[in-house]
Amino acid sequence: MSDSRVQFSDIYLATEPYVRSAGQVRIGASGIGWKAAEGETDALEGANIPGLVLPAGMLALQRDDVRRLQWQRVARGYGLRVFMKSGTLHKLDGFNADDFETLRDGIKRLLHGLTLETRDISTKGWNWGKPDFEGTHMTFRVDNRPMFDLPMSQVSNTNLANKNEVSIEFQPPRARTLKRKNAPDELVEVRFYVPGTTTNTKKADSDGEQASGEEEEVSAASVVHDTIKERADLGQVSGDSFVQFPEILCLTPRGRYNIDMFSGFLRLHGKTYDYKIAYQQVQRLFLVSKPDELHMMFIVGLNPPIRQGQTRYPYLVLQFVRDEELAVDLNFAVDEGTRKFESRLRAHYDEPLYRIVATVFAGVTEKRLVEGGAFRGYHGSQGIKASLKASEGTLYPLEKGLLFAPKPTLYIPHSDIASIVFSRVDASSSNKMRTFDIKLNMHGAQDYQFIHCIAILGRHGNPIYLRNYDAHEDDVKYHYMAHTSLDIIDARLAQPTSSYLGHLQTVGDLSVYGYITNTNVKIMVVSSASNESPSVRSSQMRHVCECVHAAYVALVCNPFNERREEDRVQSERFDMVVEKLGQLTE
Repeated sequence: MSDSRVQFSDIYLATEPYVRSAGQVRIGASGIGWKAAEGETDALEGANIPGLVLPAGMLALQRDDVRRLQWQRVARGYGLRVFMKSGTLHKLDGFNADDFETLRDGIKRLLHGLTLETRDISTKGWNWGKPDFEGTHMTFRVDNRPMFDLPMSQVSNTNLANKNEVSIEFQPPRARTLKRKNAPDELVEVRFYVPGTTTNTKKADSDGEQASGEEEEVSAASVVHDTIKERADLGQVSGDSFVQFPEILCLTPRGRYNIDMFSGFLRLHGKTYDYKIAYQQVQRLFLVSKPDELHMMFIVGLNPPIRQGQTRYPYLVLQFVRDEELAVDLNFAVDEGTRKFESRLRAHYDEPLYRIVATVFAGVTEKRLVEGGAFRGYHGSQGIKASLKASEGTLYPLEKGLLFAPKPTLYIPHSDIASIVFSRVDASSSNKMRTFDIKLNMHGAQDYQFIHCIAILGRHGNPIYLRNYDAHEDDVKYHYMAHTSLDIIDARLAQPTSSYLGHLQTVGDLSVYGYITNTNVKIMVVSSASNESPSVRSSQMRHVCECVHAAYVALVCNPFNERREEDRVQSERFDMVVEKLGQLTE
């Protein structure tokens, strides 16, 4: 190590999540440099880090562009945080504790005007503190010490969940391309409770009049929400989008949204919720006519889906009046990124609005627009009325698959279907066999998820076991469904009945079935709502409940079982039985 520079090896560039590339750091009079080690540049492919040169894998930070330097404890030992004057934050992790003095002296000697600050992290574990915004990061502080950072560049959406609650949703990571067993766990949403009010100076109105200087009282949560939108670039940016579609009716998620389209993403701006959707998330585009022939539905398949709290929306369903026409101009001169669309789109459109929106979406995403096929129903429509479980909609036979819309939207490619079974239902003289069932047998795995949850409550209503088979739903949802069924069970017990209590309630597209033992232990099964005969479904649920009861009796009668009555069930043998029951298919 010479006096003209300071050098460290095996240092990770951690500016962007999921980048696991080690390299060498050098600090000289001109600034700070990082270079990936041999064989480590592949991990940087697709990374969007300002200043990073690919495929060489080099990052050069000029001294005059650096604003602050911080040393702090991180997961990989110790890390150097480099704050740039542009607002960008670069992270270099993997230093040893003994490197601090060498790094501090080197910065003081070589980078004149800069000092290495020490950042002490709060480890109290408190969940209350103060948000502090610096550059493109939000720091949560406890007792004026940082506890964690949230990069605003990774924020995809923020909403006021209620008057005092702010939710922040994060963009899908690059790691989504990994296989499930290799993909890391990740934070997808965080919520802050922000009590109280504060005062704000009134801003200039939309007509351009100057601010009056008057102060208005607003909730502190709305101030945090507006600050996050500003730092994460989620608000409306007039003039930056190359085309805007105002007040578009969206069936899923429901509401009217303004659609602003930019070079790399589109933004849905609604009265309550805003969404930022990257064009890479768009997987499929469908344009079909509703059975009334007065409206058109434009359906956008998303992966990963957008989220609204615990609800996921894998499809956007936009509805248009067929005869509504509009003249639209596209401004390709907004920035360099929008010029690439000139070869795919026209600068001016004057035709039905649904056709313009579908054409623009297909052009910016480079996805094929699938329109209604050659199939026509009895009345000449593109689809036929159908029900999926408890939801009514329209089934569209397309060229390469079946589409059910609007809610829940489901697309099944022909290649995934092993066989199709047509059958009549309720073939009585009253309805003259006007309806029939279509059952799709899929290749490989289950047709559709049948059992979503099995719960067991003790004699006093205390939860002693819960198995959630739905990876996309939180356990709290099924705890709620089980406990809200207790009053129904008490009402059933008022009259003589068998142990199997049958159907208790339906919540959305899920049904709850109950069973009670001689010792007043309640067994509940949550399954998909079904269109099949209630007696058939009830017989299936009885069998599941009896199997759970038998396994539970075997557990409590085991002389080596030391579990107390109020304790939660913890048994590998019992888990195996319940797991096998959850593999039943419709």
